[in-house]
Amino acid sequence: MDRTLVFVYGTLKRDFPNHGLIEDLIRSGDASFVAAGRTASSLPLVVGPWGIPFLLPIPGSGRRVSGELFAVSARGLARIDDLEGTRRGHYERLPIAVVPNSGGGRDEEEAAAEAAEAEAYYAHRSYAAEMRRRSGEKGLRVYSEEDALGYCRPKDRPRGTTFLGQIQIFLASTNQ
Repeated sequence: MDRTLVFVYGTLKRDFPNHGLIEDLIRSGDASFVAAGRTASSLPLVVGPWGIPFLLPIPGSGRRVSGELFAVSARGLARIDDLEGTRRGHYERLPIAVVPNSGGGRDEEEAAAEAAEAEAYYAHRSYAAEMRRRSGEKGLRVYSEEDALGYCRPKDRPRGTTFLGQIQIFLASTNQ
């Protein structure tokens, strides 16, 4: 069965708020854990409204981001796409090079040579650059358990406020 490697860096990681979806996919045979890893190149990882993590498609800035690789079936990928709102302009699923963890501190050039091709969910290009400006230049290495404490599940978000509407409010705010 064809599988796509998917790199998760936020709420879909093990022990994080949306990992239940991955667990469901594992139980149904639509996903399997491959390895923990890091991005082969530096990318900005920021936390936006509702404590939601965003990987920004701006290579060469930010840091090498830690996360997890899963092999996912087409059916499982469709379910993750739905959660990530790819058809609604929330995130985009794009290629990413990931280096599975094996210890040792490799530089980016060495890491890129050992990287596996995967896909990741990036902040949609319609707001990614502005998200970087609003959230600072460096970004995080990892979306931590502490970061996840601020996460607001979709069912708990205020009614009448859309995801993209909240993004616009967040981007327009001046407090960091």
